[in-house]
Amino acid sequence: MSLVARVVPDVTGVDKVFDYLIPSELHDAIAIGDRVRVPLHGRNVPGWVTEIGSTADGFTDVDEAKLRAVIKRLGCGPSVEVVQLAKWASHRWCGRLRAFFVAASPSTLVASLPTARYQRDQVKATGDSEVSLAVQEKRSLLVQRGPLKSPVDVMVGAALVGPTLVIVPTVVRARLFASSLKRHGLTVAVLPDEWDSAAGGVDVAIGSRTAVFARVPQMCSVVVIDEHDDSLREERTPTWHARDIAIERALQLNISCVLVSALPSVSAKVWAGDRVLKSEEQDAQSEWPQIQLVDRTQDERWSNSLLSSEFIAELRDHSRRIVAVLNTKGRARLLACASCKSLARCAACDAAVEIGTTGQFSCPRCSTQRPQVCMKCSSAKFLTLKPGVSKLREEIAQAAGRKLADVVEVTGGGDDAVAIDQSKMLFVGTEAALHRVHEADTVVFLDIDQELSAPRYRASEIVGSLLVHAARLVGRSELGGKVMVQTHSIDSPVLQAMATLRIDQYLQSVSEMRSFMKLPPFGALAQVSGTNIDDAINTLSKNVFVHVSASHDGSYLVKASDWNVLADVLSEIEAIKGVRLKVQVDPARV
Repeated sequence: MSLVARVVPDVTGVDKVFDYLIPSELHDAIAIGDRVRVPLHGRNVPGWVTEIGSTADGFTDVDEAKLRAVIKRLGCGPSVEVVQLAKWASHRWCGRLRAFFVAASPSTLVASLPTARYQRDQVKATGDSEVSLAVQEKRSLLVQRGPLKSPVDVMVGAALVGPTLVIVPTVVRARLFASSLKRHGLTVAVLPDEWDSAAGGVDVAIGSRTAVFARVPQMCSVVVIDEHDDSLREERTPTWHARDIAIERALQLNISCVLVSALPSVSAKVWAGDRVLKSEEQDAQSEWPQIQLVDRTQDERWSNSLLSSEFIAELRDHSRRIVAVLNTKGRARLLACASCKSLARCAACDAAVEIGTTGQFSCPRCSTQRPQVCMKCSSAKFLTLKPGVSKLREEIAQAAGRKLADVVEVTGGGDDAVAIDQSKMLFVGTEAALHRVHEADTVVFLDIDQELSAPRYRASEIVGSLLVHAARLVGRSELGGKVMVQTHSIDSPVLQAMATLRIDQYLQSVSEMRSFMKLPPFGALAQVSGTNIDDAINTLSKNVFVHVSASHDGSYLVKASDWNVLADVLSEIEAIKGVRLKVQVDPARV
């Protein structure tokens, strides 16, 4: 009798598992999930053990004489239950198994695990008693709290029952929460840097989205903070979501899953049903800053500018620290000739041009540059129909009566991504400013309509997430935090919900719309692209269980009644020889 290990190679592009003999001297050393080194196609590569079986039980259909042997054990990897979770996720999001093992493994080799460090019995803090009771009874629930209410009580309440895994949108917030939990007397491991400590055993293991695959022994609960945040979604293929992974992991382990959100996603609301824990109405009011909607249809004086009367009045109060948000980079993204009113376009590809850093027209599609001259009437004077952040910076400085140097431009890329002068009082930028400016008294969304009208079925959820970020940014203001939203869509359900805190009504209306259109979570959706996929698409079109439609960018949208049907159908298509698919399940940009 010989033992055989089924191994997933840690090699890009290889989407298979291979069987290897386990040498007798490694029988007691190798376990499921361990990282090992194995021979593959003439070289030695690392990999993960997914299963172990015996040749006597017919575990492998490969002749034992032809099996190569495992070379050595490299270190610890995911636990057995995480291996099973990775297999489920690989099928659910139609992705390579290796991608999930990479997310579940430490960044460096861990030869052995440290001893457990549990101190919850010595903690005097009480935490959220209702969350503690739910975790004890293995009940899952959705905790709806405003952005000004710290979720630390929820974490402490869960951790007092037993080891807890906490998922937060960013590593920065994970470290901040970890410091607070340590002050309460709990032992904490911040992932991914302290993967070995979490695997050894601590009261709380906390990290960003990949921490959902962390190895946590004796785990009693999984807590997801800000489950609505798009940072919990993996943008690269496979496009998994940490919230959905956490829900499934808790289900497989029969433990409690606690989702926390100020503005729950439709998926979370449908999952929770009536298992929702909310603050009393009076307390809920104190958990939100003032949210002011500015109706631009009533502001005739400034109809041609993004600077409303209310915003200008705010700018002239020099005691307030203000962040203005516009998701449009550059100086001008849409221009028209002042004489003939024709749009400024590229001479090569006919795309709308913008003003580049050199002062010339620059095409964002083909990068062609040309002088600022109208191709129709040769006029050199243009009107800015859609200003960018750089142009607005000049307008804001003038309206505020400040020098241009006093207004800081904040975008997501470039050299300015490192250092921002936090001592300034005025900032203008894309939504990156919400993450890179530390504190503010007022956040102003200059044109929220471009987000509301985006051609995405999740547009309102994305807008709501932005407003929650802004509310949290102004939460520590000593002058009274305020979020101003300039819009031509004053009756938008999500804006009205945020202004009046009637969030349940908004979620009900969005749920009804999604249910009618069979969109997630009431259906399954995937965006499919790739090479040589014509035969695959023809085959999909003939399948009565899915609906296929072409997209404007050359990809295809595939809809099904649920995730199991979609995953099964796409798995069969990927098996067609010569077809290379890129599958994005529940795509973020559709």
